[in-house]
Amino acid sequence: MKPRLNIITLGVNDLNKSKQFYKEALGWGPTKDSDDNIVFFNHGGIILGLYPINKLAEDAELSAVRNGFSGVTLAINLDTKEAVTELYKTVIENGGSSLVKPRDTFWGGYDAYFADPDGHSWEIAWAPFWKFDEQGSLIME
Repeated sequence: MKPRLNIITLGVNDLNKSKQFYKEALGWGPTKDSDDNIVFFNHGGIILGLYPINKLAEDAELSAVRNGFSGVTLAINLDTKEAVTELYKTVIENGGSSLVKPRDTFWGGYDAYFADPDGHSWEIAWAPFWKFDEQGSLIME
């Protein structure tokens, strides 16, 4: 199978609150396919979806109970240390919870971690060896 990742769906407790967080903290606009039941954000071919956690758990036939670290982080990769710090401040000012303040990393980069209103962990990172295309997508070989 050709490598493919199309949609990442996050289970949320309050769909409207989460939609507002992603709009205000990250500046992301919902797609026209979004409605009162689900929200989509298009990221150049990868879709981030927000869906009520109870309904998502029911669809996957899993428990909606979350406990501790899920083993997954989502990441936003930026092209400067300053951009990492700036976005981190904006996220925290708009309702994100600080997990790790901006810092130099052991791998030679710079990062910070925050949680969205539902506790999903996000990393904001910069690395001197990363390159981006004209659309801002990370180039990896």
